[in-house]
Amino acid sequence: MGTYVIKLPDVGEGIAEAEIAEWNVKLGDHVREDDVLGSVMTDKATVEIPSPVDGKILWLAADAGVLVAIGSDFVKLEVSGEGNVNAAAEAPEALSPQEAVTTPAPEPAATPAAKRPATPPPGLQRRGLPRPIGEKPVASPAVRHRAREMGIDLRYARGTGPAGRITHEDLDDYATGAAASAVRGGTLVADTSVVETPIIGLRRKIAAKMQESKRRIPHITYVEEIDVTEVENLRGRLNETKREDQPRLTMLPFLMRAIVAALRDSPEMSALFDDDAGVVRQYGAAHIGVAAQTAAGLVVAVVKHAEARDLWDCAAEVKRLADAARDGKATREELGGSTITITSLGAMGGLVTPPVINYPEVAIIGVNKIRMQAVYVDGGFVPRKIMNLSSSFDHRVIDGWDAAAFIQRIKALLEHPATIFMEG
Repeated sequence: MGTYVIKLPDVGEGIAEAEIAEWNVKLGDHVREDDVLGSVMTDKATVEIPSPVDGKILWLAADAGVLVAIGSDFVKLEVSGEGNVNAAAEAPEALSPQEAVTTPAPEPAATPAAKRPATPPPGLQRRGLPRPIGEKPVASPAVRHRAREMGIDLRYARGTGPAGRITHEDLDDYATGAAASAVRGGTLVADTSVVETPIIGLRRKIAAKMQESKRRIPHITYVEEIDVTEVENLRGRLNETKREDQPRLTMLPFLMRAIVAALRDSPEMSALFDDDAGVVRQYGAAHIGVAAQTAAGLVVAVVKHAEARDLWDCAAEVKRLADAARDGKATREELGGSTITITSLGAMGGLVTPPVINYPEVAIIGVNKIRMQAVYVDGGFVPRKIMNLSSSFDHRVIDGWDAAAFIQRIKALLEHPATIFMEG
């Protein structure tokens, strides 16, 4: 028998390290060639790492959420034959994951609560932990995401699936049991439990990106009310008469075409500000980022060269990218390279939601919900569909007047939608 070491491969140009997103295996598992060992996450995408050989898992680099250098040891297998390392170079099986970590994940603030392990619920304290201390709970990404939303620490949840895998039903059982333990003899008792959730994976990258944007960029936010009655009527008519091979239109394609037209008068909005070099790079192209909510968090998929796409092409590309992002299949190229971004909460968009700029861009357009409102027109009040745009700009390079003029141009185009098509 021999040892086969799998190195963390180069998962993208210029990437020096990647975060372990999830393991699909555990120590002692037998894997076959092409079985997925786990996945790693970079700034742009999540990549699955397959096994090149058959073997038994001897060693894993680190826990999920830890950064590991490209080219470092990722997994060690026991294989038939000599393997790919000699005996002198083999590391002992007892090597802890922490010893293999090249860059530790950032720790929470050094408060007493952050240093203590999470306390299991009272019921679990009486029965004991559902698995040996140190054994990682096994669950699918969907179950892990739902557990985070429910505030459940998977270390204390029992798994009834194959190989002890935690299922959605196990989460329901856990939640029911925790709720029942909060009431004893019909008397309400104080809940003193504390759930600690590490900020890892895509959520950690989003947090770092938002922090960097707010730290570097002095935001100026401009909110404008837009009457979208006519463009909504046009959208409804086009959806009624569209061909079967054409996608259903939302407001986004109309807004994208309006932005493209407005950029002709305000080209400085399609730009990136390299504040370290003190250089603004203004792009003739309109690479419009569209923020999409996924199970793992918010990602920005990019419609490249929106200036060269018509209404239907914009709609088709937005749908394709949103589906790819939600399925975790979007590529690095599809999630990067935007020069201006649209963000929307859809029907939950509120009235005013000042967005955070997608650094290092200089402008972001925020879409709020459409509401019916009485508007005074020609001597009387009539019902109109009204929508706000809450947009933010980098005040270091974009003046307030220019920001207002840009949004006013978009407003005029949307309120008179025929002009969108007249703008080329």
